Amino acid sequence: MKKIAIILIRGYQKFISPFLPDSCRFYPTCSQYFIQALQKYGFFKGSYLGIKRILRCHPFNPGGYDPLP
Repeated sequence: MKKIAIILIRGYQKFISPFLPDSCRFYPTCSQYFIQALQKYGFFKGSYLGIKRILRCHPFNPGGYDPLP
C-alpha cells in the first residue's frame, strides 16, 4: 500500500502540480513531506502525518520549515 501511495503522489508531482500555482506554505512541500513520512513511518502513520500536514497548509498558517518529527 505504501508503494502505491508513493506512486500516486509522484504522479501528482509530475502531471498535476506543474499546472498549479506554487501554493505550499511549507518546506519541504506537502507532497515531499508525505512521501518522506510514508518512507519513514509506513503507510498508516505516514498517511496520518501527511494528511495532518495537508490540513495545516492554508492561508491562515504562516508555514515555514517543517521537518518530520
